[in-house]
Amino acid sequence: MKEYNITVASTNNSKILKFEANNFLVKGNYEYKNIDEAKDSPLAQQLFYLPFIKTVYISGNFIAMERFDIVEWDDVKDEVAQQLVEYLNAGEPIVNEESTQKKQPITVYAEVTPNPGVMKFVANKRIVPTSYEFKNIDDAKESPLAMELFHFPFVKEVFFDENYVSISKFDVAEWEEITMQLREFIRDFLADGKQVVSETAIEKAREEASETVGNVNLDETSQQIIDILEEYVKPAVASDGGNIMFQSYEKESGTVNVVLQGACSGCPSSTFTLKNGIETMLKNMMGDKVNEVVAING
Repeated sequence: MKEYNITVASTNNSKILKFEANNFLVKGNYEYKNIDEAKDSPLAQQLFYLPFIKTVYISGNFIAMERFDIVEWDDVKDEVAQQLVEYLNAGEPIVNEESTQKKQPITVYAEVTPNPGVMKFVANKRIVPTSYEFKNIDDAKESPLAMELFHFPFVKEVFFDENYVSISKFDVAEWEEITMQLREFIRDFLADGKQVVSETAIEKAREEASETVGNVNLDETSQQIIDILEEYVKPAVASDGGNIMFQSYEKESGTVNVVLQGACSGCPSSTFTLKNGIETMLKNMMGDKVNEVVAING
């Protein structure tokens, strides 16, 4: 029987700690937000009995955990590492991968967007933790799904967010000719349990999100603008298959720069509509701090 040792490794996110094993643990990549999601992982279920565990990630030779704020890792990491060593050396199951690798019941439906060059394909499950935009196949090296989609000659750009894929097409094909083919391809890819984006891309997105949240360099006005965009604008934009990102705020001119992604990028109407809609909202909520919103296509 293998003998397991655990090495504790920090990450760029102070709330997430990696516990690296000296042996391979699992073939796939798994993320569990609570004990109910972890029904296929006896190890993750046991870890959720620790009251400070928020999220469990199991991949390759490591287990990563995100904590709640009720503790600091320095106070509990040794105890958690010891618990993992005892669990693994007892030969207990980590993830029941046979059950997780069966075809999953996935449904995908196509939805038109305000951008005639973009179609939105919506799944009945969360497929990515945050948004990802790929302009070409070279951009997509960290996404197996995007890589395969770019092999279709009519696929121009790919955008992921939460539970959907937005695809921008070249004019060589009409949506009536290709929508069913793309919908079935995406559904089969997800049903096979394949990885949409790599663990590296997920970890990078987490780090960037953490840096944005904790960015002490942002002035108070910029943070207020971000909060307004997150609460009032992003949900509506996402429903149309797109995304909006805060880029910068220029105090002297009162200019807010935002980046449009997905179906919003390059849309004949969205740049004007979003610019004016967001501009009006920010002026009403922020007063004379905001004078203009400049929308840039991602």
